[in-house]
Amino acid sequence: MNELLIGCNGRGVQDSNFEHPVSLDEPSIEEQFRLVKDAQFFNFFDRMPLPNQMDLFKSMIEKYDLPVHTTSWLYEVGTDDERLKQNFALSNEIGATTHNMMVYSHDQQGHKISNQQVIDYYLFAYDEGMKQGVEPSFELHVNMWSEDPRRITPVAQAVKARGIPFNFTLDYSHVIFKIGNQQELAVSGILDDVQQRKIVLDPFEPDNLVDEWIEQDIIRWLQIRSVAPNGPRNIWAPHDPFETKALLPKRPSFKVQAGDPGRGILYPFTQPEPGEWHSEWFAHLVEPCKEVVRKVLKNHKDNPNSRLRYITTEMITLPDYGLNAKFSLIGQNAEIAKFTRNTWQNLH
Repeated sequence: MNELLIGCNGRGVQDSNFEHPVSLDEPSIEEQFRLVKDAQFFNFFDRMPLPNQMDLFKSMIEKYDLPVHTTSWLYEVGTDDERLKQNFALSNEIGATTHNMMVYSHDQQGHKISNQQVIDYYLFAYDEGMKQGVEPSFELHVNMWSEDPRRITPVAQAVKARGIPFNFTLDYSHVIFKIGNQQELAVSGILDDVQQRKIVLDPFEPDNLVDEWIEQDIIRWLQIRSVAPNGPRNIWAPHDPFETKALLPKRPSFKVQAGDPGRGILYPFTQPEPGEWHSEWFAHLVEPCKEVVRKVLKNHKDNPNSRLRYITTEMITLPDYGLNAKFSLIGQNAEIAKFTRNTWQNLH
């Protein structure tokens, strides 16, 4: 893949600024396509169209010569089978070939799903997706089965043992922001293992999780969000249970109360101007995120078995991320895409 295919997540498409901070009110679909195209560093737009948006999406794809290669949705095992089938069909119709699945860690009854249930659900999704020519990819993500990252390798190995490729969406921001944060490590259930060095989160250290997953050749999709180890929580997005209820996951692993700040799952990639961000900014805190990109791209260059297919930038609007920041969200995404392209070119 001499040309990297880099897309921008639809929730990251706002030309926000001091007068118009990052908002939950999104620009029109056409404005989103235009902003991604004008950013110049993207090959495609990453967004799941709703059923009533199909004609609009198709017209925008043609107008801006900007395809939709990837889509995403959240799923609860046992209750969302029909939505899953519909989303694969919609993905196929819009031209996407990979559907990212964020699978909740608990079922409708509130029971934690087992590794075997995750495996079975992946196999079900794979069968349904391939009927439409769209492959599933299971994401590393907070509030999902993979918030405990120790579960990923055994699930992947079990799927591969069935002769089925395990497609993994690596968004390592969901691990990096927990480094050095005992509360977040405890939410993942990995505090003791981290302290005893049974698992290594820092991508700069030997035997880290990124290297483990690269070795398995499971990374199908790299999502890049800038975060900082033990980074600041989003104090500009205090939790309002009435306004933000619809934006919270069905079964959040991190319990919040009214007035609590958002989780710290976003940190500016480039230095904000004074007043654009609620906390101090230090360039070195972005380095773990950059190192993950370097590792994945180097493996992609050197390893003929690399299964990496798509890359997306993930600086998004939600309260745990960039809500109410005053920098340009699309600008931050474009800077990540620019860095990624430059990193790739420097490997050749």
